[in-house]
Amino acid sequence: MRDLPPVCQPGEQHQTSAPINSEAEETGIGTNGRIPSLPGTPSTPHPIPCHSAGSPTVPPRPNRMGINTEFHPPPLRRQVVTQVSLDSPLSPASRPRSPWGHFAPYDSPEDQDKEYVGFATLPNQVHRKTVKKGFTFTLMVVGESGLGKSTLINSLFLTDLNKDRKVPNAQERIDQTVDIVKHTVGIEEKGIKLRLSIIDTPGFGDAINNTESWKPIEDYIDQQFEQYFRDESGLNRRNIQDNRVHCCLYFISPFGHGLRPLDVECMKALHEKVNIVPVLAKADSLTQEEVFRKKMQIRGEIKQFGINIYQFPECDSDEDEDFKYQDQILKGSIPFAVIGSNVQVESKGRRFRGRIYPWGAVEEDPAHSDFLLLRNMLVRTHMQDLKDVTRETHYENFRAQCIQNMTRMVVQERKRSLRERYQDACEADFPLPLAAVDTEQEKLIFEKDEELRRMQEVLQRIQEQMQRSQSEG
Repeated sequence: MRDLPPVCQPGEQHQTSAPINSEAEETGIGTNGRIPSLPGTPSTPHPIPCHSAGSPTVPPRPNRMGINTEFHPPPLRRQVVTQVSLDSPLSPASRPRSPWGHFAPYDSPEDQDKEYVGFATLPNQVHRKTVKKGFTFTLMVVGESGLGKSTLINSLFLTDLNKDRKVPNAQERIDQTVDIVKHTVGIEEKGIKLRLSIIDTPGFGDAINNTESWKPIEDYIDQQFEQYFRDESGLNRRNIQDNRVHCCLYFISPFGHGLRPLDVECMKALHEKVNIVPVLAKADSLTQEEVFRKKMQIRGEIKQFGINIYQFPECDSDEDEDFKYQDQILKGSIPFAVIGSNVQVESKGRRFRGRIYPWGAVEEDPAHSDFLLLRNMLVRTHMQDLKDVTRETHYENFRAQCIQNMTRMVVQERKRSLRERYQDACEADFPLPLAAVDTEQEKLIFEKDEELRRMQEVLQRIQEQMQRSQSEG
């Protein structure tokens, strides 16, 4: 509708509205008080009062029952209300565009005509925050020299961690002790940052006397747990750096019959502190039948000596059949028979990581070794589960033991203080008024100690039941 001309009384002069229009053009607001750039907004006629200078008059009110039928404010108001209701943010048609792009959970065609609150984007918010923060993973490799530990790590993560490594000779290995060498490298792939820490153990199993050669490894794992426990119990808990060992690749020699005594003792010392994944090194030195027999023998000895290696989580009932099949393949591949290579070779017109032999080439192929299975397990499918088991099982056991030891030390100190005060009271020959209060406090400490012990026993029984169910399955 057009704007109606100003209404003036007979005999009065019309005043120009040019100043009003010029001011409205400067501010971007029309004469009817609406934004002219807003499409679909009807212009409501509004009579402008006209009066002569010096004689202000009240503009006449429009007669609702008059003859003029071109002015209908109520229908126009209903039209404006209808337009505002269409532009409401609760309407699906005017819903703002999602900042998540193709990851938006409401972007499907069937969701366009529905109304939602919006909390289905919480996983996207968590994903965005964790991607900005980055991820950490600590991997330990244990095994005697010459089994290809460094080569396998370089092949797994496509990096070179030991550029300036010096291999000791036989004379230097006689008095060599087990060292702990940490390599940290930052890896970025498709915008995801990973801080990878590799813990190498040179000198393990190389000495003439290997008695308790695993002790430095065990102490290092406990030190990382203790450091995390101190940081977690401190005042500043915002930027805690997680250096706990999440996985331990234990390399088993392909030469010999099954596990050696050193392998058994070392894994039994570490299996309650870290996730152990056994690896059969240099699988290219064995035939397929020998690999199968050695795997069966190693699994039998692990079960015989009561070694708790990393157990893959059970699949949920709603998982697809392909995922369940891949999970069964992973469980049947323990220990992983691997082959590593740091060089690119060329065969039949293509380049790949592998080894060239007089009788053929060995590459990263499931038909040749379990290298791809191990890499998928460590990186693609079970990296987060390895971290969860470390946090919820191994670290919690260490934390409960620390709290129990601290409680026991407090109880012993309290007993010693009570004995000293009782002796002083006997010598002074007057009663000790606070002895009853101390006895009550000591009773509470004993109760807390017993509660922690019961919780630890319940956790141990649950772990044993899970192990029995997995062995029976």
